[in-house]
Amino acid sequence: MKLVFTAAIDSDAAALAALHSAVSEDLTRRFGHGFWSSTQTEASVLRALRKPKFSRVLIARLNNRIVGTLHLATKKPWAIDTAYFAAAKAPLYLTSMAVHPDVQRKGIGRLLMKEAEAVARAWPADAIRLDAYDTKAGAEGFYAECGLREVGRVTYRRVPLVYFELVLTR
Repeated sequence: MKLVFTAAIDSDAAALAALHSAVSEDLTRRFGHGFWSSTQTEASVLRALRKPKFSRVLIARLNNRIVGTLHLATKKPWAIDTAYFAAAKAPLYLTSMAVHPDVQRKGIGRLLMKEAEAVARAWPADAIRLDAYDTKAGAEGFYAECGLREVGRVTYRRVPLVYFELVLTR
């Protein structure tokens, strides 16, 4: 297995939108329609890619095929309440993550998280924060296994969420 991690570029946008759609369709098939059923468009992927000062889109390629991605951003997402998190001067927010259903449970997501941690340390950031759906379709067990600490559970606009954080020490 030849897994390579890189920053995404504009020419990756269509493949990234397709990856997010495949994950969304898989979750909807397995758990029914829910918050996870929306898909990303190529245009929304391009918007994230064109803000390199404020965000980074990482991709995992397996034999030259994009099989995983995550998006780190300096801007706090709408559903995050910072009162739940440790004090941090420069947190990064993991705003989306996807691993293609064909290759899930093979360690790619865990390796993506390790790569995200390395990027965050080099940024330099002092924490990675995220929210995950507090449902059967959510990935809270995955984030806990990756070493992130659960810091709270909230309902935001009728969406049940679990907050996670990884404090980065120097």
